Amino acid sequence: MSESYTHETYLSPFTWRYGSEEMRQLWSEHERRRLWRQLWVALAEAEQTVGLVREDQVADLRANQNRIDLERSHQIEAEIRHDLMAEVRCYAEQCPVGGGIIHLGATSMDIEDNADALRLRSARELVRQRLAHLLATLSGLIEREADHVCMAFTHLQPAEPTTIGYRLATYTQDLLADYEALNQLPIRGKGFKGAVGTAASYGELLAGTSMTTGDLEALVMQSVGLEAFPVTHQTYPRHQDWQIVNVLAGIGMTIYRLAFDMRLLQSPPFGEWAEPFGKAQVGSSAMPFKRNPINAENLDSLARHLAALPRVAWDNAAHSLLERTLDDSANRRVYLPEAFLIVDEMLLRLNRILEGIRFNEESIQRNLSIYGVFAATERVLMAAARAGGDRQALHEIIREHSLTAWAVVQQGGANPLVELLVNDAHLLALLPADRLRELLNADQYVGDAPARARALALKIKRSV
Repeated sequence: MSESYTHETYLSPFTWRYGSEEMRQLWSEHERRRLWRQLWVALAEAEQTVGLVREDQVADLRANQNRIDLERSHQIEAEIRHDLMAEVRCYAEQCPVGGGIIHLGATSMDIEDNADALRLRSARELVRQRLAHLLATLSGLIEREADHVCMAFTHLQPAEPTTIGYRLATYTQDLLADYEALNQLPIRGKGFKGAVGTAASYGELLAGTSMTTGDLEALVMQSVGLEAFPVTHQTYPRHQDWQIVNVLAGIGMTIYRLAFDMRLLQSPPFGEWAEPFGKAQVGSSAMPFKRNPINAENLDSLARHLAALPRVAWDNAAHSLLERTLDDSANRRVYLPEAFLIVDEMLLRLNRILEGIRFNEESIQRNLSIYGVFAATERVLMAAARAGGDRQALHEIIREHSLTAWAVVQQGGANPLVELLVNDAHLLALLPADRLRELLNADQYVGDAPARARALALKIKRSV
């Protein structure tokens, strides 16, 4: 089997387009084989402590541990149709002294599942680092934009003012929860329990020695720094894969929402946000003027695929019949690397967007001037009522002026609501014109949003 791939054959986009080299290396076939060999060495070392194998045999395995030869291993696999046993034979060919003791007492999943758990743990740590970096970027933006007033929208309709920092805090709070879930997620290996989880093969192997099957398992797992499930069948519980991919999908869900809002806010009717756009960047092959939000769209596209992967993991866990079936094997080669590579790409891409994001002050002020005053009428209603006015009568006055002003805005005219209210005799009898203008300034109608945004930014700095 050739190990040289070009763009003249199918390559996964994750081979070269999406995800980092670090994450690709973790999910490479080379790394998989390296971990298998690490586990075989650890098993042999444990067996050597009770005299089951010789020290020189273990030394031979250790000396050749990193001589991964995928070409030779694939040659053997083409003949015997078993990838792990092909690696055993390849490794044994390299170890004239210790080759005969490789995999002693083990079943394939004692090696494969523990190796997968080690990869999952390393990949989780890389995601954790990426997410921590993104949270730091967001916390800085939140602090910087905590007082930057903009229009908020509910039902995709103008609502009340908020601040950019507070809006960013809504996504960041969810990402912080994702970060905490990632940190709290235990990743355990199968351990060394044999074909159906009973450790019967190891019991036979250890008969007459001072070591129990539990001792052997503990010694090997300690060597590789991995905790084992206390109970398994042939594999570790596939419920773990489902938990892991769910946490990753949760990160994707949060980023999806942020990216979707970013796409809306970049559209001309809003025009408030803009992702970085290079001087030579082409937005459209047909329309040279286009500045499409391709990075935010990319995030949402990848997230949709990620969202489908927990279902695959659910089926694997639910359909792991009796002591195991092999119908999870092929798809785990696909969806586990993809889940991590997608999240890796999303975290890196979003961080780049946020580091270069621009906020269009002209559009922000335009939207505030058009829509913000409608929300600020609530302040007029409360202040006029406190001054002795009839709340219901005041509500009707403000409603009528608001509808008149809205009709003008819908026709493309400047919002006349401030002047309509400031010149209303009923309101002037309760509040002076200057006070009415002050109350109708939407920039002052954001409640405690700046303080709440800053508090979240401070929490991130203390916890990440």
